[in-house]
Amino acid sequence: MRDSLTANEYDIKAEGLGKTFGPVEALRGVDLSVKKGEFYTLFGPNGAGKTTFIKILSTLAKPSSGSLTIAGRDAVKDPDGVRGVTGVVSHDPFLYENLSAFENIRFFGAMYGVLDADVRAAELIDRVGLGKRTHDLVRTFSRGMKQRLAVARAIVHNPSILLLDEPYTGLDQHGAGVFGEMLTMLKSDRRTILMTTHNIDEGLDRSDRVGILAGGRMVYESRREGLDREAFREIYLSKVERS
Repeated sequence: MRDSLTANEYDIKAEGLGKTFGPVEALRGVDLSVKKGEFYTLFGPNGAGKTTFIKILSTLAKPSSGSLTIAGRDAVKDPDGVRGVTGVVSHDPFLYENLSAFENIRFFGAMYGVLDADVRAAELIDRVGLGKRTHDLVRTFSRGMKQRLAVARAIVHNPSILLLDEPYTGLDQHGAGVFGEMLTMLKSDRRTILMTTHNIDEGLDRSDRVGILAGGRMVYESRREGLDREAFREIYLSKVERS
């Protein structure tokens, strides 16, 4: 079924993607495709190559081999085009601590050429539940609040694709719960979402499909539907131990 899909039904398509750092192979021939509107969670332990993969998808790094298209654009030949249709959230919120929430989002909106950046900033800050802190400095925010504001930053230009690299890192139980609700909201927007994580409980909940990256290779892939949590945990541990 998957192979019968035409190319334009994929928002992310990596084929034989490799990345080396000197003698170290961070990625080894990764094949991964994500359909439009799909929520794909890529699991893997620390050092599996997940962050390297996200950096390549977001054009912060170039692959050493293979090909990558994002929303039909060649990620190597058209990096500016890829950046225009993607938003990125990682464990680092990439916000200016000495600016307010509003000033941060308005700034990033202006950088992307968003019309009425002031209106867009106010709208998004309210949408991520920070309306009462609109004009407070980011340095006064909790870790969870910064991650919510980072989501507003990532979607200020209304990208069709959202890349999430270990977004739960450092969040307490309450912060993780609030962030999870936000992911549900983002999924309802029909954006294409690819999230990396090593946390099975957080990663399975909203996924349409899941994969496991270990030792720089794709070692497992499945639809989420009908996949038992404990069964997947056993699969994950066995695949990681063999890598």
